[in-house]
Amino acid sequence: MDPDAVKSTLQNLAFGNVMAAAARNYQKEILAEGKAPATSSGDQEVDLDDLMDDPELEKLHADRIAALKREAEKREALKRQGHGEYREITEGDFLGEVTGSEKAICHFYHREFYRCKIMDKHLKTLALKHVDTKFIKLDAENAPFFVTKLGVKTLPCVIIFRKGVAVDRLIGFIDMGGKDDFSTRALEVVLIKKGIISEKKEEDEDDDYLEGGRRTVRSSVNHDSDSD
Repeated sequence: MDPDAVKSTLQNLAFGNVMAAAARNYQKEILAEGKAPATSSGDQEVDLDDLMDDPELEKLHADRIAALKREAEKREALKRQGHGEYREITEGDFLGEVTGSEKAICHFYHREFYRCKIMDKHLKTLALKHVDTKFIKLDAENAPFFVTKLGVKTLPCVIIFRKGVAVDRLIGFIDMGGKDDFSTRALEVVLIKKGIISEKKEEDEDDDYLEGGRRTVRSSVNHDSDSD
């Protein structure tokens, strides 16, 4: 089989990141041992085919798919509880919202306050990314009971809840350096340090993997001939 045919065959193997990484490691070992120059393209195909058929890697692939499916099901269940978006609630909804999730963030805000609008913008972005945590907002003017009960005196005030218990808070922009031009990442880091959200890797790769997205396994061997 010519090199183009080998490349096409490898591109159609939906083994995801686990298999691709294994193939790359395999070829690195070949290069390290100095075998690559003496190896024909036909031999490369056989070696990689043997690698792809390895039962242990097959099991890793199956386990990875199962884990991703469980995670996807968990995300869908959380979204049905109001996670994955930044929502406004009423004072009457408040107790049910913060006690109905293990982790919740509530922004007490005022409609006319510029800094509250800045906080809104960043929390809306983070809500889409951190589905494990519920992100909600409550108009402080329309929630006098909980404003008093929770001792909210400065806006914006972001209160962190675990299983319905207020465990921490952000008052104004103090934790982000006290300036209005802080980044979403700066707020994210603060919330990670407070333990209410977790550091996230980019999820696009996992989604593609779960949906059977093709991954290209490229040969790292440097051929002397020019490519067409």
